[in-house]
Amino acid sequence: MNDGPITVLVCEDQPLVRAGYSTIFSAQPDMTVVGEAEDGRAAVEAAKRLHPDVAVMDIRMPVVDGIEATRQLAGPGVTAPVKVLVVTTFNVDEYVYEALKAGASGFLLKDSQPAELVRGVRTIAKGESLLAPAVTRTLIGRYAAHLRPTATGGAERAAVERTLTPRELEVLRTLAAGLSNAEIAATLFITTETVKTYVSRILTKLDLRDRVQAVVLAYRVGLAEPA
Repeated sequence: MNDGPITVLVCEDQPLVRAGYSTIFSAQPDMTVVGEAEDGRAAVEAAKRLHPDVAVMDIRMPVVDGIEATRQLAGPGVTAPVKVLVVTTFNVDEYVYEALKAGASGFLLKDSQPAELVRGVRTIAKGESLLAPAVTRTLIGRYAAHLRPTATGGAERAAVERTLTPRELEVLRTLAAGLSNAEIAATLFITTETVKTYVSRILTKLDLRDRVQAVVLAYRVGLAEPA
C-alpha cells in the first residue's frame, strides 16, 4: 500500500449491497473506491486494470464466482497478487475455507457493522490477515474433512521441516490451532513480541503472505490436525 488513500474495488452482484459498500468506503477520509464489479469475471478484469489495494469480494456471483475470481487475483503463481477481503453469509460459509485456499487475506460476514467492514479493509491493506483466532477454531472444527493433507503433503512437509527451526515449527502448529499471539506466548512461555518475530520469520521463510496462508499450509502438509 502506498502513502495515499486506500484504493478499494467493490465486487458484489447485488446492486443495493454494492452501492452500500461503496458509500461506506467513500465516506472514509483514507479510502477511495476506484471501481465496482457485478460478477467475478468483471472483478478480475477491473482488478487487473485498476490495481486496487483491496478487493472486497462476494463469494456468490454470476459468470465467475468469488472463489475463482480470488484464485485468479491472489492464488498460487499470481505475480502481482491483489489483497482480497471475502464477504459471506452464514448459509454459504462452507465456501470460506476454499476462498482462503484461493488466496483471500481474510473474510467478514455480510451482517458485519460498517465500522468492522472499514476496519477489515484497513487491516488487509496493511498486509495483515483478517482471521480472528476464534474464527480459525470454528473453521477448523467445522471443516475438518477438508483439512486433510494433500497427496503431495509428505514432500511439502519435509521441505517445511527443513526450512523452519524446531521452535518455528512449534509456533506454526499453535498458529494453526487458532491461538492468538498472547495465547501462543503463554503456551510456549515467550513474550508476545517474540511470537510476532517468529510469525514474521515463518511467513518470510515459507514465502507466505499472511497468517491465513500459514494456517492453510500447516493443515495441507499435515503439520496440524483438526481435533
